[in-house]
Amino acid sequence: MTVKVSVVIAVYNPGKYVEDCITGLLRQSLTPDEFEVFFVDDGSTDETPARLDRLAAEHSHFHVIHQDASGWSGRPRNTGIDAARGEYVMFVDHDDWLGDEALERMYEYGKANDADVVIGKMAGIGRPVPQELFRINRPRATVANAPLMDSLTPHKMFRREFLAEHDMRFKEGRRRLEDHVFVVEAYLRAKSVAVLGDYLCYYHITRDDGSNAGFQRFDPVGYFNNLREALDVVEELTEPGPLRDRMFSRWLRNEMVERLRGNRLLKLPEDYAEELYREIRGVVVERFGPGVFAHIAPTQRVVAGLIAADLYQDIRELARWEAGIRPTGTLDSLAWENGTLNIGFSAEYEVDGTPMTFRRDGERDLLGLPLSDKAIEALTGQGITLDAPVDASDVDLVVRHREEATQFYLPLDSERHRADAGDGSFRQRITARAVLDPETAAGGTPLTRGIWDLHLRIKTCGWSKETRLGAVRGEDVEAGRLAALTGEPRRLVLPYWTDGPGNLSLDVDQHTDKLEREAVALMDPAAAVVDGSTVRLRLPLHLAADAGDPVRLRFERKNVGKYPADAVLDGRTVSAPLPLEKLTGMRWAVRIGVPSAARGQAKWTRLPVDVVVDADGNAQVIDRHTPPAKPAPKPAPKKKPAPPRPLWRRAAGRLRRALSNQQKKS
Repeated sequence: MTVKVSVVIAVYNPGKYVEDCITGLLRQSLTPDEFEVFFVDDGSTDETPARLDRLAAEHSHFHVIHQDASGWSGRPRNTGIDAARGEYVMFVDHDDWLGDEALERMYEYGKANDADVVIGKMAGIGRPVPQELFRINRPRATVANAPLMDSLTPHKMFRREFLAEHDMRFKEGRRRLEDHVFVVEAYLRAKSVAVLGDYLCYYHITRDDGSNAGFQRFDPVGYFNNLREALDVVEELTEPGPLRDRMFSRWLRNEMVERLRGNRLLKLPEDYAEELYREIRGVVVERFGPGVFAHIAPTQRVVAGLIAADLYQDIRELARWEAGIRPTGTLDSLAWENGTLNIGFSAEYEVDGTPMTFRRDGERDLLGLPLSDKAIEALTGQGITLDAPVDASDVDLVVRHREEATQFYLPLDSERHRADAGDGSFRQRITARAVLDPETAAGGTPLTRGIWDLHLRIKTCGWSKETRLGAVRGEDVEAGRLAALTGEPRRLVLPYWTDGPGNLSLDVDQHTDKLEREAVALMDPAAAVVDGSTVRLRLPLHLAADAGDPVRLRFERKNVGKYPADAVLDGRTVSAPLPLEKLTGMRWAVRIGVPSAARGQAKWTRLPVDVVVDADGNAQVIDRHTPPAKPAPKPAPKKKPAPPRPLWRRAAGRLRRALSNQQKKS
């Protein structure tokens, strides 16, 4: 059979981190004869070479190539390209891992769209990854119609014949941004680039020790010389004009302007920051004109203009101000409706704890930035204004799996509101209503089992910052924090507040014991009643479900038995018949059984009540912490009265006392 995919992994001293990578490869849905793996060991000095040799001995489609250390990943990757036999070649980092069906999904998507390059959705665990690129599937993406430039890492599939046709190889030697040179050339030469956005293919992680490539401080001179090589590729393969300017703006925005903003600049040692600034300015003045500046956001354009004007101190002052910017959000409403969770919220930026304001000048909205007169004059001379496009401000609400980091955007409607802040200024607050359908929220499919966190992202004027939602909330929100049974088969979706901050998260399919700790533990035993042979319990949650859902109660006693009973849901009240003939004369613990799709059967949760049935069959519900009733103590036996003493004994006693008294007187 033809090998579909060759996976190339450059390896150098990965230690324990290679294990997740190996596990992901072993769990692929492609059969072993459909893909092959080449670990190119670049002179590792840890236990990795022996580990990989054992792996290759156990799995015939795994191969290890040992070579002397080259000092960087270019040479190992090229070695893998030379060895590859698959239709597609995919590059993987030894720190990262693949989704179980990643190779098959990406291969099939690439074949269906005759793609030279296939990009699979990425999740960042402690690392930033593209967001907008993966909002939707993009079967015919180009640098002109899609944000491909947001993703310049090589963790993609490339058609092997495409690489050979253009003799595409990685730059060798110890150099940074070799990936940018390779990937940009691929984008510009490919006849088709396909972006698979609805399946999580690649997990991009941060090592615990922070030793990933790219996390260490770099030499600014060498770094920006390497960056010029990527710019050279763009100039070689494009004509001057808007497309080239837009591509150049990616490096201006990500590699230059953003390095000189907020805490990212302020945390650097001052001498290093100044050296970095000088190298950045060299590239800006040398390669970028007004057309490139026009493709970045307003606040980024201001920083770029200050760089061009060589106003470093103004850049630092602006960075100090931006370091105080924080996104804030208020959860205004929460309610289930027809199986979907409606989430109402509002959002706003703050600076140093007070709402961010914008200036109003006639018909213009202006950024309220702390700039000197000299800086404003320099920006004006470059045609850079302080106009604030606040009418384009927006918010996103993202649901993100806590362990796997896969995330999905929720559909929402938003409105922008202005509030007068005095002195001709105003603040902007955005209100929105998002809809979370547990059965479609994961890109049209159900949310998988686990904890899903909600993240709010505010976008305005070049700021895009994220915060959690729920710690600040309206008074009526708690009443809507109810559980729901959704899907077929049924599973429980429970909104809850996280420990500490109290942010809103979802426990899907009883991944934890939140149902007991966050919900039923708050049940009021006094609200439970027994009506004849039926027990009715008032729960502090609403199990939203159609009639007939298999929710059950169970009465159990250790070493005696467990007796389940079908329950009926009515709002927050659950009712079930008591099997009195089996319960008579004892005290019983009560559990509620809630369906679980993952388990295939109900999960039973202890309720904070017990049922006591006396010998006559009379039942009552009591707090489970009420100690068992002690049996009434037996009355002490009555003592028999002592018989009267004989007359002679009484007379003898009187005589003894009289003689004793006479002796005392004498």
